[in-house]
Amino acid sequence: MLATGLFMLGAWIGSSIPRNSGWVEPESGVTIMIETNGIHTGIVMPIVTPQKDWRTDFPAADLPAATLAYTHISVSWGEREVFLNTPTWHDLRLSTAIGAITGGDGLLHAAHYVRPAPSEYHRELTITKAQYASIIAEIEQQIIPPDNRKVYPGYGPSDVFYDAPGTYHIANTCNQWTSDTLAAAGIKTGWWTPFAGGVMKWVPEANQR
Repeated sequence: MLATGLFMLGAWIGSSIPRNSGWVEPESGVTIMIETNGIHTGIVMPIVTPQKDWRTDFPAADLPAATLAYTHISVSWGEREVFLNTPTWHDLRLSTAIGAITGGDGLLHAAHYVRPAPSEYHRELTITKAQYASIIAEIEQQIIPPDNRKVYPGYGPSDVFYDAPGTYHIANTCNQWTSDTLAAAGIKTGWWTPFAGGVMKWVPEANQR
């Protein structure tokens, strides 16, 4: 119990210490979203911009619902067994959780959207073109070429999983991946963000802007 309490306190403190504390959201640029389901976070981006066409790396042909007019894609990283064997948190087994915490293989999750609306769980963030280019570069490092990776079914008709490099552990979680990707682009976020709330606290809702 004490160890759990110390971990929670450490996560709160770590996520409250900002990286890139001087960053200010620009008035114009590229609009992305940071999404959460309360446990996991991801980065939602336009599928096609002058800087990047994500259809090359994450083709709609990999999806069961391949013919929809998708406008955005959410990319996130996480632990293989948790992603593939835990469609809901009620399905999470203790052995799976322990395996993830102590070290598990990485996997990319790509979810395709049609005009996602801003909400409490999809918060818009405007960044410069240079910052978006940095996010692109960070994500590209996690992408295995299509000919060398396996595609795994997602949770629905518009998402899939892909093999990805990296090892998941308590200091390198899915939410840490999100904040590290933002921080590498110079965007303000927390230092250590093992929980989704530690990421989302830095992205204000529309009514708080």
